[in-house]
Amino acid sequence: MTSIGLMSGTSVDGLDVCCATFTLTDGKWSFHIDCARGYDYPAELKQKLGKDVQNMSAYEFVAFHSEYGRFLGQRVNDFLAEFKVKPDIIASHGSTVFHEPGKRIMYQIGDGAAIAAETGIPTVSDFRRLDIMLGGQGAPLVPVGDNLLFGQYDYCLNIGGFSNISWREGDKRIAFDISPVNYVINRFCRGIGQEMDRDGEIASRGTVYQPLLDKLNALDYYSKPWPKSLGREWVEANVFPLLDASGLMLEDLLRTYYEHCAEQLARVTKPGRSLLVTGGGAYNKFLISRMRELSGCDIVVPEPAIIEFKEALIFAFLGVLYMFDQPSCLRSVTGASRDNIGGMLFKV
Repeated sequence: MTSIGLMSGTSVDGLDVCCATFTLTDGKWSFHIDCARGYDYPAELKQKLGKDVQNMSAYEFVAFHSEYGRFLGQRVNDFLAEFKVKPDIIASHGSTVFHEPGKRIMYQIGDGAAIAAETGIPTVSDFRRLDIMLGGQGAPLVPVGDNLLFGQYDYCLNIGGFSNISWREGDKRIAFDISPVNYVINRFCRGIGQEMDRDGEIASRGTVYQPLLDKLNALDYYSKPWPKSLGREWVEANVFPLLDASGLMLEDLLRTYYEHCAEQLARVTKPGRSLLVTGGGAYNKFLISRMRELSGCDIVVPEPAIIEFKEALIFAFLGVLYMFDQPSCLRSVTGASRDNIGGMLFKV
């Protein structure tokens, strides 16, 4: 089955589109990435996704849900015209606006019906909602793909707006969000007119400020058992106030935050194990060097297509699993009362 996966992360840096063909042979899945590319968000859309949407009226929110869905469908049409592929299904992550699973609250904006209407291709969206209603975190969703497509690695780590990790323990897949990463770093870089700390150059010039590092490491989330997940609400209530109050120069603030991210990875991994790193953070050379140093893991940075599009690839795979009536949300990962098949299908 050929599927297109759409992925937009919490860092709101753009849309990833990946078309892949998946094959099931003797009970084992394999894949081939047929084509993939990223699309930047127009400035107005980026502003809405990154900030405005949380404060919209109910009417404005519903209207934007539809508008963003149409945008996603139009980008898929551009993608189809460029690469001449014919997918069987589209699987869309959407963009996370609200994520408070303890209150049974979540919303992935980007109407799947609008995507299907724009493209004429069956579309699965809203993968998290059922898991949330079953008492789970609704996240992370990537571990089922880690398990079935990348099982040769001891750990799979993705570094995007947040870092999340998964590994196999006995007959279960364990996974959870480790810490905020690019969602925090990019926020402070935008304050000096940069979108990111390329290669970690700014942080590499700084010095770790131990009192701030201690406060970050002492945040209650890190001592909680899994399953657990993070959302922007937690960052804005707990992390930004500490960083804003520190009074540090940017290079020292980022250097301290990098150390925090690396220490949190080291807390949950074992030295000498293989660790696949994907997501935009895999290109941050200084961050990866700190993670390698503190964790002692054999960190594997794969080819660019896997680094950049692994999450979109796995969402394409979740669409395939949906069509095969196979669970995409694992109770061992999310804490739900049972494994479940998340998502809504819109057929045209």
